[in-house]
Amino acid sequence: MQNSGKSKFKRTSLDKLMNKLVISIFVLLLVICLICSICCSVWEYTYGTDFQVYLPWDQKNGAIIATFNFFSYIIVLNTLVPISLYVTVELIRLFQSFWINWDVKMYYDEKDCTAKARTTTLNEELGQIQYVFSDKTGTLTQNMMTFNKCSISGKKFGELKNKAGEIVTVDEDTPKVDFSKNKWYEESFDFYDETLKNGVDNGDRQTWLFFRLLALCHTVMAEHGDDGSLTYQAQSPDEAALVGAARNFGFTFKSRTPTTITIDVQGREDTYELLQILDFNNVRKRMSVIVRQNNRIKLFCKGADNVVFERLGEASVFLQDVTQEHLNDFANEGLRTLVLAMRDIKDEEYNEWNLRYHEASTALKDREEKVCALQEEIEKDMLLLGATAIEDKLQDGVPQTIENLIKGNIKVWVLTGDKQETAINIGYSCRLLTDQFNEVFVINQTEEEDVKQIVYDTLDKICDTMGIKNKMRCDEDDIVDEDDDEEDDKKNLEQLASIYSFAIVITGASLVHALQADIEQIFLEAACFCKTIICCRVTPLQKAQVVNLVKKYKKAVTLAIGDGANDVSMIKAAHIGVGISGQEGMQAVLASDFSFGQFRFLERLLLVHGRWSYVRMSKFLSYFFYKNFAFTLSHFWFAFYCGFSAMAVYDQWFITLYNIVFTSLPVIALGIFDQDVNEDMCIRFPALYKPGQKNEYFNYWVFTKSVVAGTVTSLTLFFVCYGTFLDVVNPDGTPAGSQTTYGCVLATMLVLVVNFKMAMDTAYWTVFNHVCIWLSIISYWIVVFIMYSDLMYEFFFAIFTFVGSARVMCTMPTFWFSMPLVCVILLMPVAGKRAIAMDVAPTLAEKVRILQQQEAIQAKEDKDNVVELKAFKRTDDEGSINGKVTKKDKPRGHKDSIREDGISRRRPQSAGSGYAFSHQEGFGRMITSGTIRDSQRRKKGREKNGTASSTERRKSSANSRDTDSGRGSALKDEELIV
Repeated sequence: MQNSGKSKFKRTSLDKLMNKLVISIFVLLLVICLICSICCSVWEYTYGTDFQVYLPWDQKNGAIIATFNFFSYIIVLNTLVPISLYVTVELIRLFQSFWINWDVKMYYDEKDCTAKARTTTLNEELGQIQYVFSDKTGTLTQNMMTFNKCSISGKKFGELKNKAGEIVTVDEDTPKVDFSKNKWYEESFDFYDETLKNGVDNGDRQTWLFFRLLALCHTVMAEHGDDGSLTYQAQSPDEAALVGAARNFGFTFKSRTPTTITIDVQGREDTYELLQILDFNNVRKRMSVIVRQNNRIKLFCKGADNVVFERLGEASVFLQDVTQEHLNDFANEGLRTLVLAMRDIKDEEYNEWNLRYHEASTALKDREEKVCALQEEIEKDMLLLGATAIEDKLQDGVPQTIENLIKGNIKVWVLTGDKQETAINIGYSCRLLTDQFNEVFVINQTEEEDVKQIVYDTLDKICDTMGIKNKMRCDEDDIVDEDDDEEDDKKNLEQLASIYSFAIVITGASLVHALQADIEQIFLEAACFCKTIICCRVTPLQKAQVVNLVKKYKKAVTLAIGDGANDVSMIKAAHIGVGISGQEGMQAVLASDFSFGQFRFLERLLLVHGRWSYVRMSKFLSYFFYKNFAFTLSHFWFAFYCGFSAMAVYDQWFITLYNIVFTSLPVIALGIFDQDVNEDMCIRFPALYKPGQKNEYFNYWVFTKSVVAGTVTSLTLFFVCYGTFLDVVNPDGTPAGSQTTYGCVLATMLVLVVNFKMAMDTAYWTVFNHVCIWLSIISYWIVVFIMYSDLMYEFFFAIFTFVGSARVMCTMPTFWFSMPLVCVILLMPVAGKRAIAMDVAPTLAEKVRILQQQEAIQAKEDKDNVVELKAFKRTDDEGSINGKVTKKDKPRGHKDSIREDGISRRRPQSAGSGYAFSHQEGFGRMITSGTIRDSQRRKKGREKNGTASSTERRKSSANSRDTDSGRGSALKDEELIV
């Protein structure tokens, strides 16, 4: 957990922008109030003396009155500052989180795992992701290991060959090795090379040592059932697979105590005295056990190849070269590898070492450094036994998901602890790397100068190929940033990036130097020109450093996804952390912001839920600021007609209910339910995701347009109503208008206009949208007739002062004429502008929306054209059509045809990953202290008492990806013509 990093308070970019906008609105409020205060002082000195007969000054002079009016206008215009905005935003985010939690298409039935939004404050940020940093093992792969191949004493096992010595591909008909003579064999274990079993049966010494090591060097716990069954509990799937392989070959781990390990070797029980467990951690990348049997002390070690090879004796030099070739072969096949070694230790050497080791492990100062040094001392001059190769298959849908994310302009970086060859192999399997790439750069140097030179050369070659200038060469002190005056350059770079494809594969040893202050910007510049970055052999801390590097200089929104404790630091460092409920515990899930069961659900989380959340929130904010300015600025225009006396143009009750009742529900419904395109189109056209990355739907310019629109609306409403009611008289010659009637008319038209504008902005109508919009308008009429009735005035004459205003308003023909006039003046230009823009220069979202409507119409026509034929039976070779014949062929935009030519192609043969160890520290300390044994006893007691509970399985229909999602449209963005 030392590499897990600190927890940070995460806020979205929209949150930060909102705070700045609210501050700017507050400053604007002060400016308006100051203007009104100055104008009040001028008016009082100019005209105020003429009205002192019935409006005497409460103060000695006009300046004091103006000062008091400044604060009065702050109260009158306070609705300009959107105080309720934050509450409404959190409410919308809460419901958006519910959509993620309730999405059955993100349910993984094999583990009864649902998608979970563990925070409600980051939903719209999911629609702005530019970089995805992914772990490999358990994230891209299943983390369900199977023993596939091995190398023992220079000989490779696991490859099935025919009589001619040619490798044969394993299929369903290939006969398996028969382990039935072994009492403890597992029926689920598959192995096809008979020669390895023959070596065990013939008593080959190296083979026996190989499997003894697998049966002894681990921290697995064995559990014996009442029916005589034997099950293993392991800290990682790798250990379970290796111990299981030894078990099936006749070397069965049966039990352990804090001081002993018992194994069954070909039917004979052997007990070893457990002296020490030198556990695995991220620095050591290996584990060892020291055991004693028959007065002979042995150390068994397994770990990453580069770590173990450094600690071998001279006797293993030749064998090391052969084993390295086998390891390369295994890695090229995508298998996870471990190297096995051992050494004999004399009693005197061990006793002397053990005494110092005990002192170091109990030291109060520099304990870890002392323990590590003594572990290094004992793990030396070892004899190489061989290597293991474990297969870890890709999860379903990983290649298609990554391909779709890349089409959405999301860059996917893989950060893994695996070998370089394995990482490259997985890159091809996941379609992160393809044969169409211009070049894949491999950086695996260990010296600082070499790394610096290769990074510079990589950037130079990329720039030369793309035909652009290397700015980092011109001025190495410049920060990689994108200024506003470089918009054209940025567009050109985006076009070039779509033409050229590069990738960088860098090892952890090289990354140490690449992340240094004097070179990190050059490395980042080269990396950002690439479509794919794969960092292999990296530590958890390096994963977080890579994420922070992108956050620091690119100012991009990042997402990190992983499944284990080694991914926690990366998950915390990114703007959004996603945890996968895998085989390595819940640490990643507990540290994450969102979680689910499979990597493929990331596509739906970003392209569907993320995009919808961002679009909804952007629309909500634009409309919220619009309606507030349209409402509040009417007081400012009215100030010029009331002597800047801070008199409100509306009734106080209308002011109270405007944001609570009359306009709140429609905008909330918009933020919760609106969809510009449906979920299938979001996945079929990943390019719809790009506007969110560029903040196109809500930014300073969009905010300014909303403010201007609100200002124009208030101005139009005020003066159109003022002009139409200026000289209106009743039939008896008395003036028809009054201040209260005018305020009621203005409020009525305001409610109608802003709600009709909301209806125009709604792209996806549901029952809730209809209810909220029309109910808001109806509720206004009901409220004003009740509040302004004579009955309410009789009981509350001091509260409801607009008595009779609604009744008088409705009796005036001018009102019924001006109401549609105002709506036409304010709404028709908006509708016309949108219609022209959609016809002349439609956005991709508008094109897709029209295509969606066309497909819906075509699907309905096809359904109507299905003719039921009774007693119809086909006699040709094609078989029956179940009594249905369609008159037309499938529509051109039909999903089946789209999927045929799209990205939804068959996944290639799965490949696994690199060195087979979990990144978290093992259970060695707990085993030797007896802690695990005690906890097992308690657990077994609870199971006997029947306290274990079971959860109901959900429907398995949600496991597979819905075929109607329309993944992989044959229509590219540039080919979408509607």
